[in-house]
Amino acid sequence: MNALPWTIYVSFAGALLALIGGARSASLARGIALVTALAGLGLALVAAADFTPGPGLQTLVDLPWINQLGIHYHLAADGISLTLVVLTGIAATAGILFSWNIEERTGEFFALFLALIGGVYGVFLSADAFLLFVFYEIAIVPKYFLIANWGSTRREYGAMKLALYSFAGSAMVLAGLLWAYAAGGAHGFGLSELARAATLLPHSEAVIIFALVFFGFATLAGLFPLHTWAPTGHVAAPTAASMLLAGVVMKLGAYGCLRVAMPLFPVGFEFWQPVIGWLAVIGIIYAGLIALVQDDFKFVIGYSSVSHMGFVMLGLAAANSRAVGGAVLQMFSHGVIAGLLFAVVGRMIYDRTHTRQLADLQRLPLHRLLPFAAVVFVLAGLASMGLPGFSGFPAELTILIGTWKTSPRWALGAAVGVLIAAAFTLRVIQVVFFGKVQPADAAAAPAHPLPPITLQEKLGALLLLTATVVIGLKPDLLLDWITPALQSPLFQAVLKKGSP
Repeated sequence: MNALPWTIYVSFAGALLALIGGARSASLARGIALVTALAGLGLALVAAADFTPGPGLQTLVDLPWINQLGIHYHLAADGISLTLVVLTGIAATAGILFSWNIEERTGEFFALFLALIGGVYGVFLSADAFLLFVFYEIAIVPKYFLIANWGSTRREYGAMKLALYSFAGSAMVLAGLLWAYAAGGAHGFGLSELARAATLLPHSEAVIIFALVFFGFATLAGLFPLHTWAPTGHVAAPTAASMLLAGVVMKLGAYGCLRVAMPLFPVGFEFWQPVIGWLAVIGIIYAGLIALVQDDFKFVIGYSSVSHMGFVMLGLAAANSRAVGGAVLQMFSHGVIAGLLFAVVGRMIYDRTHTRQLADLQRLPLHRLLPFAAVVFVLAGLASMGLPGFSGFPAELTILIGTWKTSPRWALGAAVGVLIAAAFTLRVIQVVFFGKVQPADAAAAPAHPLPPITLQEKLGALLLLTATVVIGLKPDLLLDWITPALQSPLFQAVLKKGSP
């Protein structure tokens, strides 16, 4: 477990080295970035091998930082943190492999990429709310520059929209934390200390503070109707940034809701629980229906991502151990599956065909021209639909079973969303890869008109596919970490709340 803090330090050091190395050669920057990401993943796996599941956070580092406010540089981990740290290592490594074609300002690109990863690791390992907020901001800032400088399709608009939504949500979170700190007479920003202070708040204040913190974080998680930045950001972002945006950055919002808002303000959660549950169900169905009628391939995956993140928020709203455990499992599952879908659409297809329009792609025999991409997308699509054997199946099934205990109506609404997901996924598979190619189009297409899939892309795809299959076949590998963590007193204070 002592290896986990080094995921942060190695990532930031790698960002600096990539920036320096990029001034010499793009190849050096790529190599530094890949070694850094692999080191982070390796450290996470070493920590996992040494991890003993249990309730409560296990302290890794605890040093005074701002004594006057009781703020500590406090890093700690439990099974939830470890699950998401492993996800981050996998997503970072795959993202770099799919960014091997970056030629413009390569060092700067990978420096921002690794700085973002370092911030994400920091969020998942912070046990001090103020420290978590600092890492949260560090993770958001590089996203703007990655999209604005290396993106496409109204990239300035997409970057600015993401920044405005993100910083508005951050302002709400900071306001809520400062309010709780001052009004509750807290002696610091440690999660346990803030939870103690929150018990002294009047009911009306607790309700308002919870709303500020929860919905501030939920903005980044893509909760309806705060989700509109996500599809735009996904489409504008370069492939690796789309992979990180869906794979880990949206998880920061959901993690903040779970780690900070819910256990610190259980009274506020009890008041808002019905609203959160219905917003999650609406988001699942609404985003799925929008994905069903999109003509841009990347917009389909963008709205699909919002719909599947709705399951995470639904699991949190259900507020029992099974549903919340399923929500954390869905964070991991969605992280690898969405990352894989964006990699296929953005790197394997768009960078070669220079179009994302379904009507244009239908004219190409992509199952023959890009057979590897076709196979990978079909497998990733089946995983996204929740087919048994992939991680999406145990994650969504666990959420639905847990949600049924809290609200059968929520579970039935989410089940409709599963059917819609199957519809839009099968539609794009049919249209893009197995649609009717007109004889004139087929005759005009040369035998090998598109660049072949590179080794780096194949390795990145296999890494993500392996992750979803392993967890699909053996979900207890993660649930055995996650479930004991939910037995901590902080989580039990909110999970014991009854149905809305």
